[in-house]
Amino acid sequence: MLDRILPGSGSPTRPGSKLMVLLLLVSATYVVYTLKLISSSRACHVEPFSAVSNQTALIKSHNSSPPPPPPPPETELRHVVFGIAASARLWKQRKEYIKLWYKPNQMRGYVWLEKPVKRLDQENETNNLPPVKISADTSKFPYKNKQGHRSAIRISRIVTETLKLGLEDVRWFVMGDDDTVFVAENLIRVLRKYDHNQMYYIGSLSESHLQNIYFSYGMAYGGGGFAVSYPLAVALSKMQDRCIKRYPALYGSDDRMQACMAELGVPLTKELGFHQVRNHLFNFF
Repeated sequence: MLDRILPGSGSPTRPGSKLMVLLLLVSATYVVYTLKLISSSRACHVEPFSAVSNQTALIKSHNSSPPPPPPPPETELRHVVFGIAASARLWKQRKEYIKLWYKPNQMRGYVWLEKPVKRLDQENETNNLPPVKISADTSKFPYKNKQGHRSAIRISRIVTETLKLGLEDVRWFVMGDDDTVFVAENLIRVLRKYDHNQMYYIGSLSESHLQNIYFSYGMAYGGGGFAVSYPLAVALSKMQDRCIKRYPALYGSDDRMQACMAELGVPLTKELGFHQVRNHLFNFF
């Protein structure tokens, strides 16, 4: 048939066209690869500038931060609360010692008694003495020392009971007996040496070597007074009742206080200004 194309009668494929297609593919691949290299190179050059700008921003931010707050004011009498251990039986005589040093308009403090007392010349006493508080009942605590008196338990809890009154702006609780005389200027000078935000138990030993041997050379004697920082008073209040129950055979309030301080891991910081003078019938800071 005339309309059929005989084999080999069509137009032959030119070898040059295949080569052209191959060259175009190679060229396109090269162009794409080159463009990718250029774009990635630009990105690498931009990053250092970005890092520098970030560092500059951080420096500006640091330089523009507000200055640190000023240090807190020095410890003053208004930062101290006194806890005075007294007894109803001796209150009439011992209150005269408190009048020697207590300044109602400058100091804060409380006298802790085991029961109410009848006040003579009440108006005059109110103006010259700290307010009187009645200690909580301690009959639930065991006491097994035959030579002592269970009032030691009540007295050992005075710091905790004073803390629970919720007074503001307190840095130190200073404990003393009703015949302890404090010199306010000396006391404040000593307390300023210590950071009231840390746990401190500050006091001194007995004037009697035998007393120190019998009790401890690491115990503050309350007759000369001792100081407890606010954070330590808070820690003490959380565990003191359980601590007291663990030591029913101890003699007095001071060794009970030391036992609880030992459990808290707070040693005595010795300051000789807290000292006892038995020969003069009263204690003196």
